[in-house]
Amino acid sequence: MNIIFSLQPICQAAYNNDFNEVQLLLERNSNYLNVQDSFGGDTPLICACKRGNNRIVSYLLKRSADVHLRNKKDRTCLHYAVRKRFTFLDYVLIIILMPVMLIGYLLMVSKTKENENLIKMLLRAGVDVNATD
Repeated sequence: MNIIFSLQPICQAAYNNDFNEVQLLLERNSNYLNVQDSFGGDTPLICACKRGNNRIVSYLLKRSADVHLRNKKDRTCLHYAVRKRFTFLDYVLIIILMPVMLIGYLLMVSKTKENENLIKMLLRAGVDVNATD
């Protein structure tokens, strides 16, 4: 799991999804916008992206946070934004619901095949494809 502790107050607030604290810190000192944490080199934007904190990401981008800054792992905010994150509960739901979804899919395919066969029969019988209601 990623380190979620930062010596930079704004980075810690971004990790914690504390929008009010991020806003307050930036109002006090706009230099915090692109500050890099001394431990991992994360910026507030990278921190917010790591945790999926959309509101803070949106706010930082509106304030013109630098999306090109890289941390000590040479990663930008985009690297963390595109990562797929599943919780344990997500995996449990996938395991439980997958068979149900598979049955639904198989029923849909079956009905589609039935309709396809029905349409083929009607076309062979010479149905008027230009007929209107």
